Amino acid sequence: MFSPPDPSAYSALVYEIVRQIPAGRVVAYGQIAAMIPPPAGVDPIEYARLSPRWVGNAMADCPSDVPWQRVINSQGKVSPRKNSTSHLTQRALLEAEGVEFDEDDRVDWNRWEWEGSPSDWLLAHGFLPLPRKSSARSEQLHLL
Repeated sequence: MFSPPDPSAYSALVYEIVRQIPAGRVVAYGQIAAMIPPPAGVDPIEYARLSPRWVGNAMADCPSDVPWQRVINSQGKVSPRKNSTSHLTQRALLEAEGVEFDEDDRVDWNRWEWEGSPSDWLLAHGFLPLPRKSSARSEQLHLL
């Protein structure tokens, strides 16, 4: 299964989440995917493996009111696309929002990661809490 059972319904969920991300914050494709429960009939393990790509596919064709630039890859980088300069536009839009990139073209998750929507909004819309990258990174550094 290389795409969601109902791609347009899945994309609508993605867009609903992405519209919540404020200017100057970023989130990874996989984080958005983890906020959406697996569709009926989709194995949770397969969903965890495929869903970040599903989010990426949704974002590649998003409506103009969706702040697509705020979704980046799990390395904290803007992902280049074949035969496109949209990654340059994405970075410029993020920088215009105040997001800074380091010498390796990465954002600092501890500084720029979106904290997620309030729990009442998540509950009302059937979404799961945002898994935080900065928390995981802080825990990893704490163990060193």
